[in-house]
Amino acid sequence: MSFVHLHVHSEYSLLDGACRLRDLVARVKELGQTSVAITDHGVMYGVVNFYKEALRAGIRPIIGCEVYVAARSRFDMDHELDSERHHLVLLCMNETGYRNLCRLVSAAFTEGYYIKPRVDMELLREYSDGLIALSACLSGEIPSLIEQGRYGEAKAKAIGFVDIFGGRFYLELQDHGLKGQPVVNDGLVRIHKETGIPLVVTNDVHYIDRSGAEYQDVLMCIQTGKTINDEDRMRFESQELYIKSEQEMRALFPELQEACDNTGKIAAMCSLDFAFGEHHLPEFPLPDGETGAESYLEKLCLKGFMKLYGPDRPEVREQLYYELDMIAKMGFTGYFLIVADFIAYAKNREIPVGPGRGSAAGSVVSYCLDITTVDPIKYNLYFERFLNPERISMPDIDIDFCERRRGEVLEYVKQKYGADRVA
Repeated sequence: MSFVHLHVHSEYSLLDGACRLRDLVARVKELGQTSVAITDHGVMYGVVNFYKEALRAGIRPIIGCEVYVAARSRFDMDHELDSERHHLVLLCMNETGYRNLCRLVSAAFTEGYYIKPRVDMELLREYSDGLIALSACLSGEIPSLIEQGRYGEAKAKAIGFVDIFGGRFYLELQDHGLKGQPVVNDGLVRIHKETGIPLVVTNDVHYIDRSGAEYQDVLMCIQTGKTINDEDRMRFESQELYIKSEQEMRALFPELQEACDNTGKIAAMCSLDFAFGEHHLPEFPLPDGETGAESYLEKLCLKGFMKLYGPDRPEVREQLYYELDMIAKMGFTGYFLIVADFIAYAKNREIPVGPGRGSAAGSVVSYCLDITTVDPIKYNLYFERFLNPERISMPDIDIDFCERRRGEVLEYVKQKYGADRVA
């Protein structure tokens, strides 16, 4: 069972991680490893770039995050009691896990932010499905308790995580030559023997190779407002936080090869694929009696057509049906109904709406739906600048609403489709 790095901080752990994504996956591939995780501190905004870089290099990406866990509730923000928080590594097994990790990280910022974005045990219980948890580095709660000589509390905490994650919780062994790690590792192995909670070996990766320790040290100085010559500053007292080979990792715990094997088992449990180029629009609610979005859009367009062009413009009618066919084939029928609906809402309430600008003004459909008020036929505007089957992308309909009343339109859309579907 080959070794997989499951605890990695990329350049997206700002002023902390020094692993550029392209260099990270290249080094993993060079070492003959087939998979690697990303676990940035408290954030996930590097995961898509990481995913693409990994696939491009033929490496299987594992999406994760090292979250901060609040000492008490995420809502508690007393400096004396809540300035401390602990690390916990979370890895996505599947799409359910990814959605839950997104929810956790978002709530950490919107509800739990105090010094750092924080989750709490309540959130972890609610959104644990599809996630694997690792006990993290010396800053994890279980290692911290062991280091403080509070073994019983550490064991109880580990059992508590098992209650949340079941067999998907692992005790994380690390050895970077740091003070305190031997005691912590002994305690973790003891908990494993007494409870059966599995062990896993990781390296707390912050840079690509040993030489990267210097760069990471400079980043830490920038983060803390210090210089490298300052004696009294935060620093990593180790140069071991790099992408190590499987041989190097197995040599750290020669008597615990199963803990190294578990990295491969965990990697095999993680199967998440992102789909790009898909559009996820809310469904437009059709009026009673209407049987389909395409036929309803055609009906609305023909009504506008008769008003704007009359019955004797066959060449324009041909253009209208050409556009309707193109819109249907590209899957954007619902989008036009949505836009036409909220523009009609604004105009019916005398909220000023602009005449239309940009490429959308080249569409007869837009004109007939009263989305735009510029006749594209009269001004020889090109529909293909707006929608083109050779370049499938979302239609870009630029709309100007009255500055003072645009909030009413936004509120209407939120009420109709749900605030969670509107940005």
